Order: sequence, then C-alpha cells, then structure tokens
Amino acid sequence: MTPNEDKRIREKLKQKTWNEIKTNDSWAIFKVMSEFVDGYEKLSRIGPCVSVFGSARTKPGETYYELAENIAFKLTQNGYGVITGGGPGIMEAGNKGAKRGGGVSVGLNIELPFEQNDNPYIDQGKSLEFDYFFVRKVMFVKYAQGFVAMPGGFGTLDELFEAITLIQTKKIGKFPIILVGTSFWAGLMDWIKDMMLQKNGNISEGDLDLFKIVDTPDEVVDVINNFYKKHQLSPNF
Repeated sequence: MTPNEDKRIREKLKQKTWNEIKTNDSWAIFKVMSEFVDGYEKLSRIGPCVSVFGSARTKPGETYYELAENIAFKLTQNGYGVITGGGPGIMEAGNKGAKRGGGVSVGLNIELPFEQNDNPYIDQGKSLEFDYFFVRKVMFVKYAQGFVAMPGGFGTLDELFEAITLIQTKKIGKFPIILVGTSFWAGLMDWIKDMMLQKNGNISEGDLDLFKIVDTPDEVVDVINNFYKKHQLSPNF
C-alpha cells in the first residue's frame, strides 16, 4: 500500500464531528433510497436464486473454493441462479460455478477501504455496487430462495445470523439456510447448543432447525429442493 493510499483510507475512516454527522445524515437518506431502488429494479428480474456467502480470502485451488464452485454449478443445474458478494474468494468461486453451469450469476459488491473489486464471473448487467452494508443485506435476503454459508469471517457470520434472526422472528418467510463444512462449523454449533440453548436458554430447541449443516454439493441441492417440496412451494414465488 502506498503512502497516498494509506492516507486516503485513514481520512475516510476518521471519526466525524457531531456537526458533520448531523449534516451528512440529512443527505445520506437519498443515497440509501437510490441504492434500494436500483437493487429492487435490477434484482426483481433475476428469477429464483440462492445466496452464497464465504471468505474473500479463500484462494483458487483450496478445498472450500472448489467446493463453493461445485455447489454453484449444481445449483444452476437445478434451475437456480447464484447471488454472491461479487468479490474474490468464495464469492468468486460461486459466480464462477454459476457461469460454468450456464446459470444466472449476480454480484452485490460493497465499497470497502481495501477496494474489493468485482470478480470476472458476474453476468453483464447483474453487478450492483453498494455503499451501505444494510442495504446490501436486504438484497441478499429479499431475492434469495436459499442461503449457503461457506467458511468465512465476521462478514459471513453477520450475514448468516441476520438471515437466521429474520426467520426466527418471523420478519421474513422461512427458507433453507445451509452451512457447508462440518469441521468448520462444529465448534460454533457446540457453543450455540451448550451455552445459548442449554445453559442460558437464550434460544429454543426448535431454533436449531432453522439451518442445516452439510458437506457436499449434492446435500446442498437436496436440502433446498426437499424444503420446497415439503412445503409444497415453488422457488419461483
């Protein structure tokens, strides 16, 4: 990183004064509205899709990169498009698999200080840029018929638990949430069951049924297809 780039990032992240916050808030609502309108208009035409999340740091050739690509490919062979965060790593793998399968490949990118760029596997006209994380997360939820969470970091956990919370609180309709990689998620699941459920009663037993943990592309597709078959729903709603 050059000194000029470092200075630009530090300037962007510096704490704003109270007067700056008050002034910016009045105008920021128009930017928020424009992102919602643009997202609604473009994504309302994409058809049934599955959102795929995971680390931007996962490299091509690594196990979870290849797994994400194959999951996305399998999804397209079952009539689903793929929505990712549009960047590198697992996101790139998801778009790459969708592209290889001839399905819809959507990228919802976010402006970040380290300049995440679109990966090359997003369909032309199906890449959206967001400045606000919360607007972007609405699009992930609103236009997805399923969530696939691959191993990732804080951002992946944020998106995963937001989806679970919205379903748990009945703010949105139920849809399949799938965590891929038993060995990666096992420790977190043990903590949720031990601390949140059994020791503190912060969740209900039935909340554990809001998601599934699997290890293969076929299992991912089966969970999604079986969900809609069981509930006698079409993913094309």
